[in-house]
Amino acid sequence: MNVAIIGTKFMGKAHSNAWLNTPHFFDMGIRPVLKVVVGTDPAGTQALAENWGWQEWSTDWREVVARPDIDIVDIATPTYLHHDMAVAAAEHGKHIFLEKPFAVSLEQARAMLAAAEKAGVVTYVNHNYRRVPAVRLAKKLIDDGFVGRLFHWRSTYLQDWIVDPSFPLTWHLRRETAGYGAHGDLGSHSVDLARYLIGDVAAVTGMTANFITERPLPGAGAATFSAGSGESTESGPVTVDDASFFIAEFDNGVLGSFEVSRFAPGRKNYNYFEIYGSEGSIVFNGERMNELQVFSRNDPAYAQGFRTILATEAGQHDYIANWWPPGHLIGYEHEFHHGVVDFMRAIETGGTIEPNFYDGMKEMEVLDAAMASARNGQKVSL
Repeated sequence: MNVAIIGTKFMGKAHSNAWLNTPHFFDMGIRPVLKVVVGTDPAGTQALAENWGWQEWSTDWREVVARPDIDIVDIATPTYLHHDMAVAAAEHGKHIFLEKPFAVSLEQARAMLAAAEKAGVVTYVNHNYRRVPAVRLAKKLIDDGFVGRLFHWRSTYLQDWIVDPSFPLTWHLRRETAGYGAHGDLGSHSVDLARYLIGDVAAVTGMTANFITERPLPGAGAATFSAGSGESTESGPVTVDDASFFIAEFDNGVLGSFEVSRFAPGRKNYNYFEIYGSEGSIVFNGERMNELQVFSRNDPAYAQGFRTILATEAGQHDYIANWWPPGHLIGYEHEFHHGVVDFMRAIETGGTIEPNFYDGMKEMEVLDAAMASARNGQKVSL
């Protein structure tokens, strides 16, 4: 099946790597063909096409999405472009592989889901951490009763890449192009993992913070914005959150907390969660993504304590047989391969893959409710 990818930067490369190499490691009933890559910069788009083996390149995504020889559209663009591209792809009957965050608003999310359901296409939202081996093992342990009755979910996702006040006002820091700041960029991952491992959220209470409210425009110098000065400005306002925190009540009675920030020096990609239950506990740190920490109350008293499991053994997750021998670690890029193989199998079998556009919409409900709570200072029920 012919794939068209829209987007040529960080995620364009990560997705291209997965489309190209997944058939080398997994038996696939349907093999993806890297047909065309779409970008805004002709030279950069052509370079990516040549480097990753895309047969063609284009700067017109609407023309490419409408092509009858395209079966799958991979959307790896900034968030504000997702809605129009996803709806167009669905209307043309294309299966959709979409990078997160899902959308800039709950309204857009619902429209995207409606378009996909009307078209009957397979959809996938690339919350890649669902397909980390250690996270799959956590799910297996929960389902097998290792934790017992669930009590608590505690998640933290921290980065530090915008601590410097001279970092420019990129699209990530503007509401019209990103929707949310860290709340959506990082929080969407935490919410998706919580829904996957714990269940649906019933109510939230949230707060947000802005630590730097003004930043230089991309390519501008360090001139300070002066409202009313009459001079052309070289900086502009940050219109999204820098950090957010919310507590949650889940449908099953679990209490949870979600903390995200891009102002945590030393934390590069600290995607972390803790799960506590009547029989044991589970801890995961995305910066040590091959490991899972577990505690069991059923161990002998003299041997109780957290222990670390290296999640590379047969039977621990769905993908181990396709990679390396036990003890040989896999990395960030492998999660994208797992998404590609599961996505193609869903198309082949007429099934579904999770998270899909429904999950993306449910995730946006939680994020939207937490932001509403931060604005009005009250608990919000979903």
